[in-house]
Amino acid sequence: MTTPYDWQHEFPLDPDICYLNHAAVAPWPKRAADAVSRFAQENARQGARDYPRWAKQETHLRQQLKQLVNAPSVDDIALVKNTSEALSFVAQGINWQAGDEIITSDQEFPSNRIPWEALSSRGVNVRQISLQGDDPEQALIDAMNENTRLLTISSVQYASGLRMDLKRLGAACRTRKILFCVDAIQTIGALPFDVQSIDCDFAMADGHKWLLGPEGLGVFYCRESVRDQLQLTQHGWHMVEAMGNYDLKQWQPASSARRFEAGSPNTLAQHALSASLELLLDTGMDRVGALLQQRVAYLITALQQTPGVRLLSPEAPERRAGIVTFAIEGVDHPRLHRELMQSGIICAQRGGGIRWSPHFYTTEDTLDQAVSQLQLLISQQGDNSGSR
Repeated sequence: MTTPYDWQHEFPLDPDICYLNHAAVAPWPKRAADAVSRFAQENARQGARDYPRWAKQETHLRQQLKQLVNAPSVDDIALVKNTSEALSFVAQGINWQAGDEIITSDQEFPSNRIPWEALSSRGVNVRQISLQGDDPEQALIDAMNENTRLLTISSVQYASGLRMDLKRLGAACRTRKILFCVDAIQTIGALPFDVQSIDCDFAMADGHKWLLGPEGLGVFYCRESVRDQLQLTQHGWHMVEAMGNYDLKQWQPASSARRFEAGSPNTLAQHALSASLELLLDTGMDRVGALLQQRVAYLITALQQTPGVRLLSPEAPERRAGIVTFAIEGVDHPRLHRELMQSGIICAQRGGGIRWSPHFYTTEDTLDQAVSQLQLLISQQGDNSGSR
């Protein structure tokens, strides 16, 4: 057993809860809840008297996100409502030609599938490549041809937890002059993420998973050299170069990624997400990633010692992030998921099994409690099925 880390006071979860659902929606750290409370109280007492300070908070958040993804410039960062919006900016913004091809995988979350499939009316073909083999990156690379315009892939697959070799895919795209888009929602905040190292053109993530922030605010990285290639699909006062000059009749889009932000920002969520990012950045993403890998390794070992459990997620450290999905032979998984949730094990049913996703602050005591409860429920289901 390990002694609780210093971060535990940041996550005052109810004592009867084992929170293993960061790949879906994460709890906020205390500092994020406090930031929202202060903002709400200020608004209730003063309204928008200090709006200029709110604008400074927005600028600070962009700088935090730039640091988190190692973007070349803060101008490469747009604040978006969610991952789907950012993916739609790319999908609807490219000047597609009939016969163009998009390559993706057969394991994508709908956010990284539907925006591309919606292009079929424009003659764009989406090819879903199986990742089941020993070398999923090579399968994607081998699928590329002269019609391939873009590769879009999740950095970590939401159901299996498979972690992709993004550097290898980025290099292949650059060699072939193919645009590279990364849905990074299951990586940013969980492991170090570097848009320059992987050489991607676009990357996006919501704030409500591994970033420990609220729903309704995410990040969109857009490489400067491709920004002008995206036709804008939304317009408003916030996306112009001369933002704040309301009397100017002539306007042009901002040269920065702010051009993708049409209207008023989500100032409440900005305060919360900035506080959550402060925790991650103060801890250090190298440390966050290492601690998360330790948690996942500990969990995998415990599950492997549980009779009947079959891992659906990769075991190799380089192939995993924060997701551990498993199945149990002879068990009704929907029922098991309901029973786990009722017993305080907060998790998800994904990929034909149960998905657990701890974070860096999760203690081994929490994992032990979850595994013990799992073993009890498996035993009870087995006893009940045997009596029928």
